[in-house]
Amino acid sequence: MVDQNFSPKGPGGLEEDFQNENQETMESLMQSETAGLEFPNQGEIREGVIASISPSQILVSIGSKSEGVITGKEIESIPQSERDAFVVGQTIPVYVKDPEDQYGNVVLSYSRARESLGWEIVEKIQATNEPLDGLVEGYNKGGLIVLVNGLRGFVPSSQLSASRRSVMQSESPDKWGKMIGETISVKIIEIDRARRRLILSEKAANPESKQSVKERLLEDIKEGQIYTGRVTSIADFGAFVNINGADGLVHLSEITWDRISNPSEILEVGQEVKVKVINIDKEKKRIGLSIRALLGDPWADKASTFKVGQLVEGKITRLTKFGAFAKLDGDIEGLIYISELSENRINHPKEVVKEGDTLTLRVIKIDEEQKRIGLSLRKVDSGAFADLDMKALAAEMNPDSE
Repeated sequence: MVDQNFSPKGPGGLEEDFQNENQETMESLMQSETAGLEFPNQGEIREGVIASISPSQILVSIGSKSEGVITGKEIESIPQSERDAFVVGQTIPVYVKDPEDQYGNVVLSYSRARESLGWEIVEKIQATNEPLDGLVEGYNKGGLIVLVNGLRGFVPSSQLSASRRSVMQSESPDKWGKMIGETISVKIIEIDRARRRLILSEKAANPESKQSVKERLLEDIKEGQIYTGRVTSIADFGAFVNINGADGLVHLSEITWDRISNPSEILEVGQEVKVKVINIDKEKKRIGLSIRALLGDPWADKASTFKVGQLVEGKITRLTKFGAFAKLDGDIEGLIYISELSENRINHPKEVVKEGDTLTLRVIKIDEEQKRIGLSLRKVDSGAFADLDMKALAAEMNPDSE
């Protein structure tokens, strides 16, 4: 007979042994299932495999206890062209935003992973100073927005190649719109990862000698064309202005209609100015420019108020051996030749007039090409202008009559 109180393994008996063995089996099974798994940490970048795709979320297997999920704004941040190209089974980089949300999922970001990897790539490229290709994505008044390795970089207009600036010659950046979608070669000239600042240069990737730029410009440029340029240097005889990568000269006489003794009275280095091409010498490789040609001729405006035969009032401003200068209304100056000062022969104007005298004079010539008005003192009472004077007097007395 077997004793019912018999227990070969202590007070718990066989039941306790089974429970212990069960627990050990479950623990070893769990350890074996999770062996080799590295649970994701916030901020790390992993490679994952797309498990499923729907309009609202993308599930990605990253080898942890649960799948990661890309959803909401993170899906929207992925360029549509890349999103459309995703397929189940594809390997993509992902950034761990949250190791576990309230549903036990790992929250992932594809865009942040691409951006982080992009910064690493461009930093390595900058160290080698190698050019790279970028896709023109947009533009603003300052230059082009170019996509490189998933990052948006900026190419200032001053860093576009000389040939590009020549083709895109315009004050308005709107013409840059046709470059969207175009691939251009650039070099990295500045990286600030903390500020997400990436400055690129097409000019650095496509260097051109000043000589070659000028030769190309001389082939395309024509007299009468108008450009926006920048003053590069100033000399006593004029100022050099850079247009499309080549310098042209604005002579002292072509800067302004006013009298100046040095270009620095009007211009300064770095100043942006509009210029008109007035002369091209291909043999000597010289380009003549003018600023005043675009300002309008104030002399012509002032002179248009005068007519030959008209009586005017003028103040003698200076005397020379050949005649006297008189300032007329509108701050315009005319010349009384010595032969027009008196009916009698004189040796010097001072015999008839002196500086400061205010006199009635007659306009006898208007030379628009030479910008000169000829005046006469001796013809003020000339009978040859009697009819004209009578008409002028009548018009003055009856201003409403035509």
